[in-house]
Parts: sequence; structure tokens; C-alpha cells
Amino acid sequence: MLAKFTFLDLAEEVLKNSSTPLDISTIWKNGLASKAVDKVGSKGKTPWISLGARLYVDTKDNAKSCFLRTGDNPVLFGLKSIHTAQQAQEAIIKVESIPKLKERNLHPLLAFFAKLYLGDAYVKTIYHEKSLKKSFNEWLHPDLVGVRFPDLHVDARSLAATAGELPFKLLSFELKRSLNFSNLRESFFQAVSNSSWAHQGYLVAANIKESPDFLGELKRLSGSFGIGVISLDIENPDDSSVLYPAGERKNLDWDSINKLASENPDFSQFLRDVRIDLDGKKVHPAEYDKIEKDIDKLKLLVNPTAKP
Repeated sequence: MLAKFTFLDLAEEVLKNSSTPLDISTIWKNGLASKAVDKVGSKGKTPWISLGARLYVDTKDNAKSCFLRTGDNPVLFGLKSIHTAQQAQEAIIKVESIPKLKERNLHPLLAFFAKLYLGDAYVKTIYHEKSLKKSFNEWLHPDLVGVRFPDLHVDARSLAATAGELPFKLLSFELKRSLNFSNLRESFFQAVSNSSWAHQGYLVAANIKESPDFLGELKRLSGSFGIGVISLDIENPDDSSVLYPAGERKNLDWDSINKLASENPDFSQFLRDVRIDLDGKKVHPAEYDKIEKDIDKLKLLVNPTAKP
């Protein structure tokens, strides 16, 4: 009987074909490309997290581990038989040399992801600086808001309205460049506070710490408060993913919606746009953030200094 092909076998196979140590996401993506992932046969929703956990435990507790681990954010893994400490350090320097983008550089990437991978949702940027009151804005205003219109037959939509059910879902997004232990609590509860009005709330980041301890805490918070977590991939936008799904509130918080609309013109306009789309039974994409489907152009919007 053949031995089971494990996550560690997957990592070893991928790293044997890499000239430098790699982070968990890259190991997983390379495993997908080489079909090595298929040999693992994992049926979990987030197998790359399981891969990371196995590597962390092995490099921590197994003195005879064939893997080496270096760095903190991101953490890189290599093979002791191939990769030297110098190569590992050079790989870290290369990763850390990536330009530090502004959070709003990531908005086009989220608009792309929401439309293609989040149930055909449209998003709109909320500019905090336009608000009437400047105090506590970061705990009141989400970075982006979104709407998802279920694909209902006109008669089904009419019946839903008659029954008092809203034929749409409103979404709230709190966006961060990176997410790690130093900003997890503040970022997470900012997302909780900013999304209390919506059907669903998400915490979104482009660089999420991959350690099992961190991901375990992130998963616990997500499950406890119903906030979804989205990981954006700057280099490969199509590889962005929902790490943990958002819970759904049945009812909207109209008091919070009213307060937001009273203080911020972008949010007020968003509500008007949703109403117009519902009344006209047609979505007007131009009223929401632009969705750039050309991947090369999208990557330039996110990182203008990148080479085409």
C-alpha cells in the first residue's frame, strides 16, 4: 500500500523546484500549478492554512525536519539540503522591498474581486474626509460599501417585495494593507463597528500573517463576530480569496444607516444608487467603483510603480 501524500510531501516537492525559500501562499500556488496539490486530496475549505500549520509544527518540534524556516512577516520556508541561510535572507529582503502601497490603491482590486468572486457585488469607496464630523470617523465609516442583487425573476422579485423581504444585500468592507498581531484587534473591531448597519461585514487585507497562531485567532474572531476575512493577492488578483466567510444579518440597522447617510455624501449617494437600480430593475455600473477586468491594467492601478 502506497504511503499517503501529505502536506509536508507537497511542500518538499514544490521547494525542490525552487531556487529560493517561499512563503506559504507561493508554495500552495506552485503546488496547484504542478498538480502536486491533487495528490494530497484535502477536502478542507482552506487547505493552504493546513499546509502552513504542518510546516510550522514540523520546523518547531522536529529536530530532524528537512525544512528551514526564516522571517516573520512573511515567514519563508526552504529545504535545508538546498537553501542556505543567505538565500533565505535574500528572499526576505526581496519580499520586503515591495513598495508599501496606500490602502486606497487596493480599492480597484477589491472591486474586481467583489464583482467576480463575491456574488456579483458592486462596491463604492466611502471618502471619510467628506464627512461632516471628523471625530471617530474610522469607527463609523467603512472604507467601501457594496450591494449584491440576487438574480431573481421579475415575478419572484415582486413577490419578495410584497412579502417585505429586501431583494438585495448590503455589504461593508474595512480594508488594511496588512494584518498581523500588532493590528489585529484594532482592525477587527473597527470592522465590527463599521459594519453593524449591513447584512455582511468583511475585513480585507493584502498581506495577512500566515502563522497558525495568528490564523487561528483570526478564525476565532471571525466565527465569534460573523466578520468575513478576504485576502487580496496583488501579484495574482484571481488568486484573492475569502479566508473565512461572513455571517449574515437578517435585518439592516436603519438607525446606523441614517447616521451614515446624514454624515457622509458618498454613502448617501450609494443609497440613492441602490434605490434607482431597484426601481429600474437594472444595475448602473458607472455609479459604483470601476471594475477593471484587464489584469495587467488592474495591477498597475494597484501598484503604479510596477513594470507593465
